Amino acid sequence: MADWGDLVRQAFGAEPVALVTVLATEGSAPRGAGTRMAVTAGALGGTIGGGALEHRVIDQARAVLAYPAGTWRVQDYPLGPLLGQCCGGRVRVLVERLAAVDWIGSVEAGGAVVGELTPGDIVRGVGADGVVSAARGALPGAGFRYVEPVERAGTPLLLFGAGHVGRAIAGMVPGLPLTLAWFDSRDAEAEHPGVMLADEAALVACAGAAEEEASVVIVTHDHALDYHLAAAALRSPARFVGLIGSGTKRARFLSRLAADGVDASRLACPIGLPGVVGKEPGVIAVAALAQILSLRRVAA
Repeated sequence: MADWGDLVRQAFGAEPVALVTVLATEGSAPRGAGTRMAVTAGALGGTIGGGALEHRVIDQARAVLAYPAGTWRVQDYPLGPLLGQCCGGRVRVLVERLAAVDWIGSVEAGGAVVGELTPGDIVRGVGADGVVSAARGALPGAGFRYVEPVERAGTPLLLFGAGHVGRAIAGMVPGLPLTLAWFDSRDAEAEHPGVMLADEAALVACAGAAEEEASVVIVTHDHALDYHLAAAALRSPARFVGLIGSGTKRARFLSRLAADGVDASRLACPIGLPGVVGKEPGVIAVAALAQILSLRRVAA
């Protein structure tokens, strides 16, 4: 499935495009505020969580395509009584036929964009004076001003190594709530889209700069480089540090890390969710990503 922004850029100007935005949620809901979905007559980009809610909203979005550009609707969906979904929450959705797209890049980058509902259009600009929340109160109508919600960015994933396992992991990240930064030191790996090349010193510095929410996964071709990356990442506040390897490799690394004064209590080696067995790159990738996702802190 295409990203919603990519579909908007491909289709806008050539055919009518509707945009669905989750303005707010209450209780348990499939996706949070800021989730978006682009809809054309024959294509979809993004998802607001699937199920009966998404099917209902897609129908509404395709109906809006027949109206003039700028047409909008705001709808509250109680997931339990109206749609029979077990989530039990409420989702407030804005559906519009897009009249302009110059603001979309700012929202994708996490910038502040203010929308004002006017009869037959949504006027957007930068600034937050007098803006009210889209989350509570009566269903908003013309004159309502709100900050365009931004979906929470994916958890940072720093992946070191573009060999078979690294490629398997990187290939599974699209569609997951992760933001991938992928590194290798070998020129030959530049052929893989998305790989950033740097020398070993720069890679170690990058691992050492991992932020608190980040997960660091080390699957390089070189045990010495693995060690330096692991030691640097463990000195950072990164939530997760995963290292490919056997029990023997783990024991050797733990002994050396202790001698170097590095706390290795966060080191996951062998990497992967316990119980997922197999040495195939795809299996290792599934196990590693499941282990990382099990640590995410998300609202119900």
